[in-house]
Amino acid sequence: MSFYLTTIAVYFVVYALGALGLNLQFGLGGIVNFGFIVFEAAGAYTAALTSIGSRSAGLAQSETYFWGTSLPFPFPLILAGVVGGLLALVIGPATMRKMRRDYQAAAMLSFALIANQVVGNTAGFLNGGNGIANVPAPLRSLGGLSLGAYHWVYVGWAFLFGIVIFVICRWISFSPFGRTIRMLRDDEEAASSLGVNAWTVRMRLFIVGGVIAGLTGGLLVEFIGAWSPGAWSYQETFVLLQAVILGGVGSEIGAVFGALIVGVILFQLPSFLPAIGYPGLIDSIQWIVIGLVYLVVLWFAPQGTFRERATLRLGSRSRRQAVGTSVRAKQAPTANPPAVVSDIQEGA
Repeated sequence: MSFYLTTIAVYFVVYALGALGLNLQFGLGGIVNFGFIVFEAAGAYTAALTSIGSRSAGLAQSETYFWGTSLPFPFPLILAGVVGGLLALVIGPATMRKMRRDYQAAAMLSFALIANQVVGNTAGFLNGGNGIANVPAPLRSLGGLSLGAYHWVYVGWAFLFGIVIFVICRWISFSPFGRTIRMLRDDEEAASSLGVNAWTVRMRLFIVGGVIAGLTGGLLVEFIGAWSPGAWSYQETFVLLQAVILGGVGSEIGAVFGALIVGVILFQLPSFLPAIGYPGLIDSIQWIVIGLVYLVVLWFAPQGTFRERATLRLGSRSRRQAVGTSVRAKQAPTANPPAVVSDIQEGA
């Protein structure tokens, strides 16, 4: 029972962090990232490779990695976030510059499919489809804890880590940068007229989301101790996307709530149920239920359970006022520019 509860608790934090990262990109910035799970996978592989050591340390001969070392905690987790951000820095220019959002979504989904197939079919890179196993648990040897006690310690660490990321996301959302990215999402033309560089602002947000995804992957792999291509199929991204939509696009509280409903209750809890019917029946029913919930939410509550606060949105009337004010300010500059314009310029 203890193992069951701790596993569910850690997965809740993992899904909440993933939903928060995707909410930054999709909810605030309007970046349709159907390949979000790839950044989480990159962080998981990085944390595993930088903590598992080399084959000479006792790995099975069937496990082959292109590189491996043993770094003390928390360096593997930090590097996981760095790699997630660097991957976003590499992918962003190819998928977001001068590209419609539907094409952007297709490009990122294609990248996710290609990456999964390449890693799964290249045995000498990350052990192919077998993946990485025997990833050491961080801080496992401290205090002589039993396995059950250690799991609860890890749950506490995961929740503390999750609270820090939530506060950071909340701060970004309420900052001048957050208001700028919302205006850019709602009306790019109005934002551009205020001097906002759309691509640069979106790239900054895309990289932050990549860092959070990488940290999420590192946090998960250090708990479960293994990672393989089967853990990061493209469906995982749609689970996170539905969590964001159900909770409320642009709402951090909504992202956490959506992670609880979709990620834990609908996606993880059924895996602990006893098998019924033919093999795979529960998985099939699970995806049917997730799809039905998605349709119901879109029909009855398209803005989600926790709607984005109206004070954070810059409506069309306010945008026109801001643009008009900006034009008048350029024609007759004053020593005290309007707050909305200065906030947007600061955020840009």
